[in-house]
Amino acid sequence: MKYISTRGLGPITQFEDVLLAGLAPDGGLYVPEIWPQLSSSDIAQFQDMPYAQAAASILALFTGDSFSKGRLREIASEVYAAFDHPETAPLTQVGEQDWILELYHGPTLAFKDFAMQMLGRLFDDVLARRERRLTIIAATSGDTGAAAIDALKDCKNVSIVVLHPEGRVTDVQRRMMTCVSNANVTNIAVDGSFDECQGIVKELFADREFSAKVNLSGVNSINWARIAAQTVYYFTAAAKVSQGEPVSFVVPTGNFGDIFAGYGAKCMGLPIAKLAVATNANDILHRVISTGEYAPSTVTPTLSPSMDIQVASNFERLLFDVMDRDAKALSQKMEQFKSTGAMMLNDREKSRIAGEFISFAASEEETLAEMERHYQVAGNLIDPHTAVARVAARGLRETGALSGKVITLSTAHPAKFPEAVKRATDIHPGLPKQYADLFELPEHMMKAKASADDIKAMIINLQTQAQ
Repeated sequence: MKYISTRGLGPITQFEDVLLAGLAPDGGLYVPEIWPQLSSSDIAQFQDMPYAQAAASILALFTGDSFSKGRLREIASEVYAAFDHPETAPLTQVGEQDWILELYHGPTLAFKDFAMQMLGRLFDDVLARRERRLTIIAATSGDTGAAAIDALKDCKNVSIVVLHPEGRVTDVQRRMMTCVSNANVTNIAVDGSFDECQGIVKELFADREFSAKVNLSGVNSINWARIAAQTVYYFTAAAKVSQGEPVSFVVPTGNFGDIFAGYGAKCMGLPIAKLAVATNANDILHRVISTGEYAPSTVTPTLSPSMDIQVASNFERLLFDVMDRDAKALSQKMEQFKSTGAMMLNDREKSRIAGEFISFAASEEETLAEMERHYQVAGNLIDPHTAVARVAARGLRETGALSGKVITLSTAHPAKFPEAVKRATDIHPGLPKQYADLFELPEHMMKAKASADDIKAMIINLQTQAQ
């Protein structure tokens, strides 16, 4: 298995190098040179297969010679044994042809755990073999940071620096990051938005001298290994409900990573009818799918903060495929976006995206009403991101854009967003027992302006102190 950059100037490389690099040296994102393929009989086997075994089988298609199948089975078995549900990613039926895929049973109660826990173990193996150490930089809108820290806090050859937008994550999300006291973990609260945090990360990678000096790598969904690991639950969920029929998925998404994993699964042979993008008021993805115009606006704080994003990094990967993998044309489009702050898809590009994706934007009022409605009907709580997706699923069914079997991704535990859930249902969701003392622990956090130069200086200072 070989990998290429969406910008076309990076060398063709193998999985290990893609894992460690995160972003390609030409500023592009890594994608498989050729999508691996699974037959219908291969996919049918996932129906009764333990999740860890399915994960090892699918990841083996992406890792090539970098990991043996036996080692992947060992890692996956250890990783997913820590999840608190025997099915790892259970499905709950909520209608005649509707299911919710619960992706919050991992250590930090969010879907990011599925990929991040694997990523941490893969990093450890490769770095030990190469006798190297990395500085991991991550921007988070709430859940990525906690998942990355939990996955990497015990890694011997990794230091992790997480940037989060100050005051724009929930108290639970923040404390899951800042109450970790391991010496290799640094949290920085940035006076700005998630998009500014993400922009700083990209700027740090673009500074080749700095990147080489601190051995920089990333675990945001720009890292291909994250996408590869997230394809797994699309296969396992569809295999359980499809009975040979194509299944649609509704995904709450801001950075386009989770739903791009669904697109990847479809490219690998999974029969998916539609991939539905569910957004909140920060609806750039809904707007580009509907109109072809990709134009970020000001980030609006919402009840679903993990989707408060206006620049969706992984959209570049989709554009690369939509543009027939013409790296030169894509680079020109991305340069246009960088210089003007917007891009316009042509009719062919728009049509090809519309053939794969539909979208829906949920208001705050609809989100609150759906949390309350779901509790009354189903008897259990959902978080606001799941509510956004359920609003989309119901709305798209009503318009006829969705039909047949539909799986909605539930991406976080309701206790991560207690204020929103309480406001909607008048019930305060309790944290699982492993987090019973979360609000009693001391926090460890630095603060910074939204400045790449300031963050660089902080990272260099941290490395100097550690030496």
